[in-house]
Amino acid sequence: MSGNAPADRVEVADRPAEIASRGRAKQITLPVTGMSCAACARTIERSLAGVSGVETAGVNFATGLATVVYDPSVVKVPGLVEAVREAGYDVLPVGPPVGGAAEEVAEPAEPQAIADAQQAALEAEYRALGTRLAVAAGCALPVVAIAMAHLRLPGVNWIQLVLVLPVVVYSGARFYRGALASLRHRSADMNTLIAVGTGVAFLYSAAVTVAPGFAVHGDTGLHGSPPVYYEVSAAIITLVLLGRLLEARARTRTSEAIRRLVRLQPRTARVIRSLGEVDVPVADLVRGDTVIVRPGERIPVDGEVVEGASTVDESMLTGESLPVDKAPGMDVFGGTMNQTGSFRFRATRIGRETALQQIIRFVQEAQSRRAPIARLADTISAYFTPAVISLAVLTFVIWYDVLPPETRLTTALVNFVAVMIIACPCAMGLATPTAILVGTGRGAEKGVLIRGGEILERAGRASTVVLDKTGTITEGRPEATDVVPLARGAWSADALLQLAASAERVSEHPLGEAIVRAASRRNLALSEVSSFEAIPGEGLAATVDRRRVLLGNARLMDRWHVDVAALGGEAERLTSTGRTVMFVAAGQAADARVMPAGQDAAAAVPGLIGVIGLADTPRPESAAAIRRFRRMGLKVMVITGDNEPTARAIVNQVAPDGEIDRVIAGVLPGRKADEIAALQAAGNVVAMVGDGINDAPALAQADVGIAVGSGTDVAIEAADITLMRNDLGGVADAILLSRRTLGIIKQNLFWAFIYNVLGIPVAAGLLYPFTGWLLSPMVAAAAMSFSSVSVLTNSLRLRRA
Repeated sequence: MSGNAPADRVEVADRPAEIASRGRAKQITLPVTGMSCAACARTIERSLAGVSGVETAGVNFATGLATVVYDPSVVKVPGLVEAVREAGYDVLPVGPPVGGAAEEVAEPAEPQAIADAQQAALEAEYRALGTRLAVAAGCALPVVAIAMAHLRLPGVNWIQLVLVLPVVVYSGARFYRGALASLRHRSADMNTLIAVGTGVAFLYSAAVTVAPGFAVHGDTGLHGSPPVYYEVSAAIITLVLLGRLLEARARTRTSEAIRRLVRLQPRTARVIRSLGEVDVPVADLVRGDTVIVRPGERIPVDGEVVEGASTVDESMLTGESLPVDKAPGMDVFGGTMNQTGSFRFRATRIGRETALQQIIRFVQEAQSRRAPIARLADTISAYFTPAVISLAVLTFVIWYDVLPPETRLTTALVNFVAVMIIACPCAMGLATPTAILVGTGRGAEKGVLIRGGEILERAGRASTVVLDKTGTITEGRPEATDVVPLARGAWSADALLQLAASAERVSEHPLGEAIVRAASRRNLALSEVSSFEAIPGEGLAATVDRRRVLLGNARLMDRWHVDVAALGGEAERLTSTGRTVMFVAAGQAADARVMPAGQDAAAAVPGLIGVIGLADTPRPESAAAIRRFRRMGLKVMVITGDNEPTARAIVNQVAPDGEIDRVIAGVLPGRKADEIAALQAAGNVVAMVGDGINDAPALAQADVGIAVGSGTDVAIEAADITLMRNDLGGVADAILLSRRTLGIIKQNLFWAFIYNVLGIPVAAGLLYPFTGWLLSPMVAAAAMSFSSVSVLTNSLRLRRA
């Protein structure tokens, strides 16, 4: 909305289906710990959904939040917590303590409390992962060096056993615990793959180290030392821990969006009580309190102005760069910034009712929803791991049954190990993280910061790009675009701009700053101001070079009886193209008086000398970026809180040939998120691009939220992708890189899976009846290593993307 169109009351509607407003159902958000992959979230969902009285349960692995709608007459919060713990996970203690089964938490925990608890838990996890990774890397490097050098010195296997033991027992313990938890719930995940591959390799290697007779006869190295596969266990655990550490590092910032939003609300407010003006905590405000706001202060809660006037920066709500004039009877909103004047307002909405708190809730709800796209590796592992284990056991049973007693145990065991090693998930485990590491690294080189593999997957499938206008398509601040002197007047465009900029040089109003910047770009020398009066909602009156100058809107000109008819047509033209119009009037040079009260206005009225048009102008690269979106096959939409004429004017400049499919103007934060949800319901994969606090709910709701680098901290934290440069072309770069990375991931998984599919039958002895050849574990390890190298090499191709 423009500076001349004050915001109406902000209404952020609840979503009844999700907020559980129907009947006696309640909704609670539980911060869950202990999850390591998307399969963990599904396990917790099933556990919660199985509790009597639970209507719906959703668990988001990325945010670590479980959102449960339940009937409090059937189940209490402690029962929900116990269900999570029975599944092998835990719930962070937030808010009132959870006691016996009969107790109930009266109110859900505040977003700030949840964010703080999650932040502390994630930081602790990050430190623990760092320690485990340091131990694993320190022990794994010499083991891998020994394996690559094919050392067969006396006691070398014992040295490797000693080195790998802390890697398996300490650094890799979390994977084995996770695999056991999955086994208890009759499921398989990446923990299962890691535990099976590293566990079998380690146990076999330890067995042949302690009892070399387990090795195949004749398959020994120098000094009778049998081949071992310790490096398999050590390398896999180290690489996976590295990936987990990087993931934990990214997740430590998950709660920052909520934390930054909460910080926008002041902690105290100055109110009028029986003893006069006092500062009280915002939490102690009640409806009807009269609150005093001074220049430069944030407004504490929502209310209605009762006395005074000012301009208020409401960009956190509307995204509009121009401030909004406030006068008695107008609404103000908590968290917005008062700029020029002092005023009093009556508190009408407090606590959870304020617009800011509703935005916080929208962001939290959108972030808590599970991503619709499942991880491909998890899907494969859910079927692949049980099948491999079954085939390995079947291999052992068949060989043990058909061979003579003197060789059947050793041969059956070695073939069992060969199957497990060649089916080891090293390549499959590397398929996704290596591509993600290279892809995100390449993105960083291009100024595109992508928060992990799930984001890359979703961005690669984006079909619709939704753009905010202010600060995204446009520069995000007003600029003087038109300087029009009165025809046949004595004033040139430069002289008109010089006079207006001189009058505005002491003003802090964004429109005044834009006029001063325009004069500076033209190298115009500004004059001194001997008097200055800001008139809220209208403009200013000043004395420049002993000349009375008026600069403002039509209301100011009317009050001073300045006839604007001569430039009425020009003003209408500028307004129709989305400009904010400021008329300029000036008196004679000798007329330096300030009009006394009661003086005949007509005798000292300055005359109209010109008009200046101001607007938030498009970024130079916006038009080219939008054309690029269309060439990529993407649908393009614009959703803005600005008014319809201004939005259409900007769209016509950046997409003159209709490259933008749809424009939705005049929307507030809640509706932006609703529009995104409607697009998703219609089957679109939506990438939302924004820069303001008002965009945070939509950024969180979208499949992919993209924040431009000039945006607010809240928008950047709520987004999945951050552009370090203020260029919409970075959005196209991010989507193209994501498509390429997603293709590489699929190729990696395909080749890793094919190696296993072809190698497992050979390792099981399928060729033995025809060739008499059995695959030794050493060859199986070499084949597994080759598959890993191929995956790494394929991922490195992204460096040239």
